[in-house]
Amino acid sequence: MDLVTYDDVHVNFTQEEWALLDASQKSLYKGVMVETYRNLTAIGYSWEEHTIEDHFQTSRSHGRHERSSSAEQHSEFIQCGKAFAYQSHSQRHERIHNGEKHCECNQCGKDFGTRSILQRLKRTHTGEKPYECNHCGKAFVESCTLQIHKRKHTGEKPYECNQCGKAFAQSCHLRIHKRTHTGEKPYECKQCGKAFAVSSHLGIHKRTHTGEKPYECKQCGKAFAVSSHLGIHKRTHTGEKPYECKQCDKAFVRRGKLQIHKRTHTGEKPYECKQCGKAFAHSGTLQIHKRTHTGEKPYECYQCGKAFATSCHLRRHNRTHSGEKQYECNQCGKAFASSSDLQKHKRTHTGDKPYECKQCGKAFASSSDLQKHKRTHTGEKPYECKQCGKAFAESSTLQRHKRTHTGEKPYECKQCGKAFARSCHLQIHKRTHTGEKPYECKQCGKAFARSSHLRIHKRTHTGERPYECN
Repeated sequence: MDLVTYDDVHVNFTQEEWALLDASQKSLYKGVMVETYRNLTAIGYSWEEHTIEDHFQTSRSHGRHERSSSAEQHSEFIQCGKAFAYQSHSQRHERIHNGEKHCECNQCGKDFGTRSILQRLKRTHTGEKPYECNHCGKAFVESCTLQIHKRKHTGEKPYECNQCGKAFAQSCHLRIHKRTHTGEKPYECKQCGKAFAVSSHLGIHKRTHTGEKPYECKQCGKAFAVSSHLGIHKRTHTGEKPYECKQCDKAFVRRGKLQIHKRTHTGEKPYECKQCGKAFAHSGTLQIHKRTHTGEKPYECYQCGKAFATSCHLRRHNRTHSGEKQYECNQCGKAFASSSDLQKHKRTHTGDKPYECKQCGKAFASSSDLQKHKRTHTGEKPYECKQCGKAFAESSTLQRHKRTHTGEKPYECKQCGKAFARSCHLQIHKRTHTGEKPYECKQCGKAFARSSHLRIHKRTHTGERPYECN
């Protein structure tokens, strides 16, 4: 026989439904529930695992408590319609409504409505944790917390959503989940009006207004607004990567990163762009992609005003101002502003080209180069100029094109002040100062400052005349 659970023996009424019952119906309900609890108690069912929070957290919960067939009189229904087997339990519950508190902590002076809550508080002062898990040895202040913890070992999830079937180990998690169906967000920020489904999320949000960061790393002093962020940060010191992929053994610091990684094996792309139908494995990648349609660039450089669609691109750009190049190649010593640029550079040593076009077999050293190449097959030009309508296969080409409208020349020679619309043109210009001629003819040894000049020179050897008058 399956074990009887708390949800098997209680009935939910909303306050509106309760108000519709007449006195005889309420009395009948009381009698049935008390009798049910008495019968369950007689066969040895324990009620100790249910806390006051389980019984009274919402107005929909009408639990009934009965521990033995004592001679104590059953209490009448009280303010919220709850019934109790013991008069003492009824009186104790009434304190929740009238705010009356009789049990005071002699250590901190805090007052509580029940002795059991006071006892739990005292353990926070003494550090006592009398309830220990016989599976892993972890100890807890309260027995109900131990019961919840044990479900991590057993996998038990007794609280099931009657709308979608999803199950949870804790009743509070089920209540929060139900708000995803109802859209209810009862916790609202008084400062900006933003609402949340979970009270803890509101608490975290408030710190965006106050700037409070209460969770500090003892090793490096870095502070965080959320405790989980501190936990993740600590792994940068320990090197711990607790989330491992069972398919390829790759490990991750965050669970979310592991979930995203798994999609590289399954090919799942659950996030689809409604505008063009393109799908992505990560929600953040979809948000970035949408900016190719809107042209939005929310990340702006405070130093030069240049704007970017992603924060990582802004960070990389900032290094052009600071000159910081923290990623160094251990083979040739060349340094780079970003780790991705270093990885691409290393392939110039190894010759590795892991990204292959399935259509023509051509291989590339970086995924971005492959994506650009694919557009030569599809003809896709997703980057459109809003001023003249001209479209481009690459965002960088669109940015260069825009300068033909604005006349902007952001690349300036520090030696003579001459400015250019493209960085490559600045590099060529600098050679007029340095005298550098990197393009050498293998046939005669003559050198040139530009590759185009070398190509023209080669025709003097081949006799080629590509521009012939008809």
